[in-house]
Amino acid sequence: MRLVPKWALLSSGCAPVVLVGGWTGAALFEGPSYDPLTQTISVLGAYGAPGFWVMTLAFVALGLCHLLTAWGLRAAATAGRAALAGGGLAALAVAALPAPSSGGSLRHGAVTVVGFTLLAVWPVLAVNGGSAAPWALRLAPSLAVTALMAAGGAWFLVAMGRHGDAGFAERVVTFVQSLWPLVVAASCLRHAAVRDRTAVPG
Repeated sequence: MRLVPKWALLSSGCAPVVLVGGWTGAALFEGPSYDPLTQTISVLGAYGAPGFWVMTLAFVALGLCHLLTAWGLRAAATAGRAALAGGGLAALAVAALPAPSSGGSLRHGAVTVVGFTLLAVWPVLAVNGGSAAPWALRLAPSLAVTALMAAGGAWFLVAMGRHGDAGFAERVVTFVQSLWPLVVAASCLRHAAVRDRTAVPG
């Protein structure tokens, strides 16, 4: 019995697609006045934005993808799966609590920070086993990707403070966060396939 079902590849693979598709589609509704390099994704999903419904649907789909993937990644440690599921719930909360058309929102900001944090730490929390484990569930790559996400978050905060390329920084880090579950699922399935081949008597 496989520890990771093949459908987990579909749920995890859809996550980066719906995220990028969402911000691309919503930006088309905004028109040339929107600058993806300097303006954040939250601007696209704000109340009253022309592409509000596109970005909202993307957040909902992203959250559902993470929840399904967390359910299917039985090879990962329970704490990591819980953190990934929490990141999915945070995406649903972002859809339910969009940013206002002007000014800030404590509730929106809080769920965004919680979601980012959970998706940044879940790779380390998901580590399960040593050298015999699937590559993406080993300690070294998991630490590396968590460090990369943390660095991306710091880059985003600095860009926000300096009114720089915050939109670009946010897109890079959120894309990496949406892509890593797919890497883990593919690693687990490949590991299982290799194990099955070597287990067959020659």
